[in-house]
Amino acid sequence: MSVREFQPLFTWGFKFHRSQFLVPLLSNNVFMSGNEAVNSGTSAGGWAGDALSEMLQNELTEGQNVVRAEAQALRGAEAAKGAMLDQAAELAANKVPADHCVAMGADEVEAPAGGVRPLEVISQLPTSELSDAEVLALVVAKKIPAYKLEKVLGDCARAVVIRRMHLETLGVELETLPHEHIDYAPIQGACCENVVGYVSLPVGTAGPLLLDGTEYFVPMATVEGCLVASTHRGCKAITLSGGASSELLADGMTRGPVLRMPSLASAAELKKFLDDPETFAAVQAAFNSTSRFARLESVQVSVAGRTVFARFKAFTGDAMGMNMISKGTKKALELLQAEFPDMIVVSVSGNYCTDKKPAALNWINGRGKSVSVEATISASVVSKVLKTSVDALVDVNISKNLIGSAMAGSVGGFNAHAANIVTAIFLATGQDAAQNVESSNCITLMEKTRDGDLYMSVTMPSIEVGTIGGGTHLQAQSANLRMLGVKGPNRDVPGSNAATLARIVAATVMAGELSLISALAAGQLVQSHMQHNRSSQNLAGAAATASN
Repeated sequence: MSVREFQPLFTWGFKFHRSQFLVPLLSNNVFMSGNEAVNSGTSAGGWAGDALSEMLQNELTEGQNVVRAEAQALRGAEAAKGAMLDQAAELAANKVPADHCVAMGADEVEAPAGGVRPLEVISQLPTSELSDAEVLALVVAKKIPAYKLEKVLGDCARAVVIRRMHLETLGVELETLPHEHIDYAPIQGACCENVVGYVSLPVGTAGPLLLDGTEYFVPMATVEGCLVASTHRGCKAITLSGGASSELLADGMTRGPVLRMPSLASAAELKKFLDDPETFAAVQAAFNSTSRFARLESVQVSVAGRTVFARFKAFTGDAMGMNMISKGTKKALELLQAEFPDMIVVSVSGNYCTDKKPAALNWINGRGKSVSVEATISASVVSKVLKTSVDALVDVNISKNLIGSAMAGSVGGFNAHAANIVTAIFLATGQDAAQNVESSNCITLMEKTRDGDLYMSVTMPSIEVGTIGGGTHLQAQSANLRMLGVKGPNRDVPGSNAATLARIVAATVMAGELSLISALAAGQLVQSHMQHNRSSQNLAGAAATASN
């Protein structure tokens, strides 16, 4: 008879420890320790103490053997890893003969046969003939810069592994940072340098969102519980009410170099030159010559003493366009330099663009895509789906988003949480996440119609998105763009894919605004966040605290 036959007795939370364990033996509702039962000679069930002791000892011995084996394997792996890193460091100092190298499993490093491999030798060999440990030794010895591993090895994945090994020799803990199961080739030279792994983010979908007659399931990458669920509710309310419609009001990326002239008079002359339609045409031609898609639309000039700020604005097709417009601006500045030899280009970016910083200029004049979206939400949907009333929504929106933001001196922040939705979509679709600063400029408006329904709109003057370039070509981000039907350039109507993405961003922001303001109007915000951000145990604790 095995002790396993008494498994129900061991499901009450007791754990075995060597020579000290508990066996729940019911005898007049009194528990006896396993050692006491054995020493007494009989168990509460009448079994001989020796037999019970033998069964328990067998169970313990089996478990201890498994634990010992696992511990030994773990110690072996750690020792091998440490030996490999020590070996690389010593090899960098020419101390280790090649036949003393240590094998390392999946990232196995094996020394070539034939004795010592000093740095002078391995540094002359192709990296394809070197083990990972030898390449690491060259990195440690500063023969190969760590940031050049991809170029030197011609293998991005191997470069990541060796760079991680190098950092481990410096005491950096990277074990739990993922680095496998990803294609690093598209990242090289485009998205990131000194790559050691990646951060995985959960992606949820909100929708369907009916926009301009098309339904979209919008991908959102976030670690904020409740965000996707709330936005999804807003999408439902919009779709049930007939959907939203959008308008693209303007489309042009900007770059604002800062120029210095000899005097205020010469600065004024430069401004006149750029303001004159005839001379502007020459600047425009120079700018447009740098790209098949970039088309200069305007140059806005401001003067501060002898310093000139020129804000070049150009259509950039389906690309977000920063590189494109920078290239065109440089060419235009060459023409201006020929006309004004004393002009000094202080910087191709003079913060007059304005990129990745709050600025009234972007709020007033726009940057990237300027989009406005509207929808009418029926009173019944407001009541049944959003659990509030039209009057309450209008009141909260005016008090919070308009008056509250004005009292705070906000620039472009006349909304509840546009940045939440913008950033989540940006991360999911490979946009420049730092551009959420200006892309989140938004004013949310709500009013009650004559029929008692809710009319709402969001206007966002500076959404900066692209469907080519940047991180849009990475596998996961490409998949999310395909989900929206806007992956890559639109060959028939250049720029329309990026414009559609901007419209989707604005419409999803409206869905998020609608749901959050409804939660505030109904007093649901704290409860919903506790439900989606915390465990039920924490929720109960918060409720108990709130009741005190």
